[in-house]
Amino acid sequence: MDLTVAITGASGTIYAEKTLKLLATSDQVGTINLIMSSVVPTVAQVELGVNLRDPGPESISEWLGLGEGSKKIRFWRLDNFAARPSSGSYRQSGMIIVPCSMGTVGAIASGAGTNLIHRAADVTLKEGRKLVLVPREAPFSDIHLENLLRLSRAGATIVPAAPGFYHRPDSIDELVEHLCFRILDQFGIDHSKHTQWTGKEVPQDEDV
Repeated sequence: MDLTVAITGASGTIYAEKTLKLLATSDQVGTINLIMSSVVPTVAQVELGVNLRDPGPESISEWLGLGEGSKKIRFWRLDNFAARPSSGSYRQSGMIIVPCSMGTVGAIASGAGTNLIHRAADVTLKEGRKLVLVPREAPFSDIHLENLLRLSRAGATIVPAAPGFYHRPDSIDELVEHLCFRILDQFGIDHSKHTQWTGKEVPQDEDV
């Protein structure tokens, strides 16, 4: 399958990094159309110490350490409205925005997009394809919640950056993996099952 992955300026670039690595190393994924907002280089530098000021095949490959896997990733400039993801005639399985800023949520919810991320998301919704948004904000205002609800009703899937703890993570990486695996689940992409809930037998005399 082909997918579009967009990274916006919300905190949580590490989620984008892990998601891209998982997608690029999956046999189920063909082309990954990557779009970054203008704020991403600043956030990536602060959070990960990564230089994405001049994103391209070489810098993206160096960032992700994918080797041959990075060839799956096609980078599109934010102002390129002639890019593949901007048209519904370009057939793909869907789009992931990770992390997704509240500004991006608002632009998509209003239908008043001004860049390729907004346009690609709008196309994904209008074509009835899977749009997964990973918001990272706290706390949510009424405006944030109303915009997220509007997008959910329009067909988007909201996967908040809120990893679980039932798999007893020992590291930040395991927490990040948990959330990224949930993102992959939305597209039926195989991954490690070590964070998957397997069920628990509860004794009859124990309160549930």
